[in-house]
Amino acid sequence: MLNDSYDCVVIGAGCFGSWTALRLREGGRSVALLDAFGPGNQKSSSGGASRIIRMAYGADEIYTRWSWDSLSAWKDLFERVRRPELFQPTGVLWTARQGHPHAAGARIIFRELAIPHETLTAREVCRRYPQLHFDTEVVGILEPESGALLANQAVRAVAGEAARIGVDMMTARVTAPAGRMRLDFVRTEDGRTIAAETFVFACGPWLPKLFPEVIAGRILVTRQPVFYFDVPAYDMPIWIDFSDPRGAYTFPPLAGKGFKLALDQHGPEFDPDTGSRNATPTEIAAAREFLSERFPALAGVPLVESEVCQYENTCNGDLLIDQHPELSNVWLAGGGSGHGFKHGPMVGEYVVRMLDGEEPEPRLSWAAKSQVFGRTVY
Repeated sequence: MLNDSYDCVVIGAGCFGSWTALRLREGGRSVALLDAFGPGNQKSSSGGASRIIRMAYGADEIYTRWSWDSLSAWKDLFERVRRPELFQPTGVLWTARQGHPHAAGARIIFRELAIPHETLTAREVCRRYPQLHFDTEVVGILEPESGALLANQAVRAVAGEAARIGVDMMTARVTAPAGRMRLDFVRTEDGRTIAAETFVFACGPWLPKLFPEVIAGRILVTRQPVFYFDVPAYDMPIWIDFSDPRGAYTFPPLAGKGFKLALDQHGPEFDPDTGSRNATPTEIAAAREFLSERFPALAGVPLVESEVCQYENTCNGDLLIDQHPELSNVWLAGGGSGHGFKHGPMVGEYVVRMLDGEEPEPRLSWAAKSQVFGRTVY
């Protein structure tokens, strides 16, 4: 039975929104969770089969700490819903050119936070992973306890647990909010109005559409193709390549998918409603070129599937979790694509703490976001 009014309404049932709704409800609030297409849908930034959960963030201690705490929360949730397989402990290997500052910073933070890891010399990287080919010497960081989250299934598990403990779930698309100082209700495209004391908008690439004046230029939505190749088994952890400006990452075959490859460059601007979800011949050629260079034995293997998702990044890659600058009871949570999925549990906890009056983290604020893009968080 749906209520006429709630303590909190969360708009967007992706990773950030589902975890926020769950944490709000666990804290005793009445909560509704709305999404235009449902949790874990393929249009969302949380869609797709898999996402990396890793700890290396250079010297960005906050994200390493959040990742480590989030890993425990994800595993606890999966045990609770009897789906432990939604975390795959593949390990994560990170490689970079010798002297890369990200490597030195990550090792310092790992020691401070007691994060399990192993530093690999260039010789050790080549010995352990002979399938990889590099044109220059690299160093490696291996995170043995990191791995993959089975993304769309994981989001549905979080949303399902939220519903089980009393969150009202609605499939509904919200229109752009109107008003000054305070928002009394949101209106759905089918004419419903839903009132609340507090609203949290965690709708990823739709945030700029719902708040064009506030978000304009501060979150950029870009097209990101992903490829799956016919490699039935491959004995290697998830791999993140910082030795190449193309910034690729790969997954071993998981969840019935092939060998996953994506280039972590920001693509052209993308509309999540109307943009084509088909990879172009140019994008496929770029993926094949990288595959043949770094994995010579896989050159020419069949491409069995591709998909196009989107990033929605802030100017520097920091998350945006803050009050709306004009609407006092509206909170925005976004800017997470490219690295945010893993942090879902901590995003939910952070929102709850902010609503309870805790001092905010300045780098996550709206004021810290500019319209000049230069990514520094990886």
